[in-house]
Amino acid sequence: NIIGRGAADLARYVVQALDLPITPEEFLVIREPLMRERFPRALAMPGAQELVQHLKANNVPIAVGTSSSRQSFAQKTTLHGDWFALFDTIVTADDPEVGAAKPAPDIFLTAARRLGVAPEDCLVFEDSPFGVTAAKAAGMTAIAIPDPAMADAKYAHADAILRSLKGFQPAACGLPLLQWS
Repeated sequence: NIIGRGAADLARYVVQALDLPITPEEFLVIREPLMRERFPRALAMPGAQELVQHLKANNVPIAVGTSSSRQSFAQKTTLHGDWFALFDTIVTADDPEVGAAKPAPDIFLTAARRLGVAPEDCLVFEDSPFGVTAAKAAGMTAIAIPDPAMADAKYAHADAILRSLKGFQPAACGLPLLQWS
């Protein structure tokens, strides 16, 4: 219920759902050092680096659209800076051009605008149901790559659901053929 939510929305949800005796703002203050400790050890989704490198090598415009803040995103990509540098643009929830985080489409629309690509020509890979909602609201095609603990039913609104990014066949979407290693 929280994956893919912006920080403020996530905090409100958790405090209310768990009936915590703190405010959402206090929750975020308590949560911050825990995230600072864990985020730098975040692992990449299997196949992500290979797909990004393949798309970049074939001059396909690529972007990141995340509900994370710029600071959290930087922490989460600590181990992956080399290939995250390949993205043409990175749009975070606290970007000045973003009015609202997912499930609003703002993040994805900003990314498409910066890439110079029409929303209907964008393909979004999403691990969160809120992200799929945002991509669809932006008029984009959404492929869900759920966490193993997430049920497919939460992604029924996606155009496709893949249990692994390595199951993606770019050629089926008109993209250059990729031979997965």
